[in-house]
Amino acid sequence: MKKNILVIYYSQTGQLEDIVRNIAQPFEAKKEAYDITYYNIQLKEDFPFPWPGDVFFNTFPESYLQIPKEILPPSEEILNKKYDLILFGYQVWYLTPSIPIISFLKSDYAKQILKNTPVVTISGTRNMWMLSQEKLKVYLRDLQAKLVGNIALVDRHDNYTSVLTILRWLTTGQKEKSGMLPAAGVSDEEISGSVKYGEIIERHFNNNDLTHLQPDLVKNGAVEIRAFLVRVEKVGNKIFTVWSNLIIKKKEKRPLLIKFFKVYLMAAIWIISPVVLVLHLLTTPIFWFKRQKQKRYLQGINLK
Repeated sequence: MKKNILVIYYSQTGQLEDIVRNIAQPFEAKKEAYDITYYNIQLKEDFPFPWPGDVFFNTFPESYLQIPKEILPPSEEILNKKYDLILFGYQVWYLTPSIPIISFLKSDYAKQILKNTPVVTISGTRNMWMLSQEKLKVYLRDLQAKLVGNIALVDRHDNYTSVLTILRWLTTGQKEKSGMLPAAGVSDEEISGSVKYGEIIERHFNNNDLTHLQPDLVKNGAVEIRAFLVRVEKVGNKIFTVWSNLIIKKKEKRPLLIKFFKVYLMAAIWIISPVVLVLHLLTTPIFWFKRQKQKRYLQGINLK
């Protein structure tokens, strides 16, 4: 009897769709054993791409505060089928799972689909996904899903180069290399190479050994933890909490506050972030063991 595999994702640029479809390839190659369904989450009113003007920055408070929008219902086929494994692809917006992903997770459909089902989370991001994954873990726990694995593909360029390329991509739609700037996002080589993670998942799934899946994925490079970026994320979450609540509460001043936030965010990236990096490097000997413990935790799938 075939086992049912569901691939859930939301992808504006097509990058995440490429990633999840590559990871699903080993299952696709065994049609006799698996019945694979793809569920592309769709909002009733979707976001534009490329993002015009300050529209992307205007999504910040709702993104960070995890305020959902209305989604189009999944098909009856998806809602009426019990799945044996779910590959869950998601983006990160403002250190948080994107609004479309949050909208699905907060919908009435999520528990019906995810409850008591093994889930492998898959992200394709610029570089800061760690604390977003922690937020996602809470949703999955509350929905009674079984998180069994995590794969995090990132842009391997330095933090500042990736800021420039992602902004170019978001506002113009240009991912390709231009001038001195490399191509944006996860590299084509890494995306095509992600098939290996699908092979690992399929092998463990076929052997009924999902309890040992995550260590195998980590051993094969599925999760890289950069301690400096974890620190940046922690600082960013504190600051974003203040800004998002301020913008939501001061509705009449929202356009002006969004402009101020945009300026602040750029200053934080180019001025504050380097200071955090220097402090991080200076304190490395002091916090070495603590950071190694933190790294092991973030590479895993358990929730504190």
